[in-house]
Amino acid sequence: MGLRERKKRETRETIHETALDLFLERGFDQVSVVEIAERAGVSKMTVFNYFPTKEDLVLGTMEEELGDISEVVTGRRPGESLVAAVRRAFLERLAARAAETGLNDGPRFLGILDMFRRTPSLAARMLMYHVRAEAELARAIGSADPRAPFAASMIYGLWRTLQTQNTTRVFLGQSADEAYPVAVEAAERAFDLLEQGLGDYLA
Repeated sequence: MGLRERKKRETRETIHETALDLFLERGFDQVSVVEIAERAGVSKMTVFNYFPTKEDLVLGTMEEELGDISEVVTGRRPGESLVAAVRRAFLERLAARAAETGLNDGPRFLGILDMFRRTPSLAARMLMYHVRAEAELARAIGSADPRAPFAASMIYGLWRTLQTQNTTRVFLGQSADEAYPVAVEAAERAFDLLEQGLGDYLA
C-alpha cells in the first residue's frame, strides 16, 4: 500500500473511531457531524467524503465486509460441505469471542449494541444490511439455482439467531467466557438441524 492510500485509511479510521466515541458518550442523535469533524481534526466535507451519511459512520465499515459469510462458503476446504464450512467458521469465531457471533462482553461492543436498540435509523439500516448480506450469500451458493435463496435464508437466519441468543446471554449478565459452553452446544445443535433440513443439497 502506497503512502497516499495509507494516509486515507488512517483518516477514515480516525473519523470512524472518533464518531463512535462521541456516539457512545452522548448518543447517536445528540452528536452532529460538525462535532465529529472538529474532534477528528478534519472538515465536515472530509467526513462526508468518507462517510456519505451519518449512519455510515457506524455501519460503513461493517458493510465493507458484506460478503463475509459468502467468502466462508466459496472458500471452503476440499470436500467440505457448505453447512460444515459455516459451522466451522462460526465455532472458530465463538472461540475468539468475535463480535459477529454476539459472544462479546467488551464495553464498546455492548455500548454499540445498545445504541442500535435506541436509534431507529440505525436499526432500519441494519435490517437492510442483513437483507443484502443474505442476498450475497444466495449468489455465492449458486445464483442459477432456484433453491439458493431458500438455503441462504436458512443459513443466514441460523447465524443471526445464534448471534441474538448470545447477545441476550451477555445482556442478562453472563460473561462471554461463562456463556461460551452453552453457546457452543446451541451452535452444534442448530447446525445439526440445518444439515438434516438441507440434506445433500449443500454437500
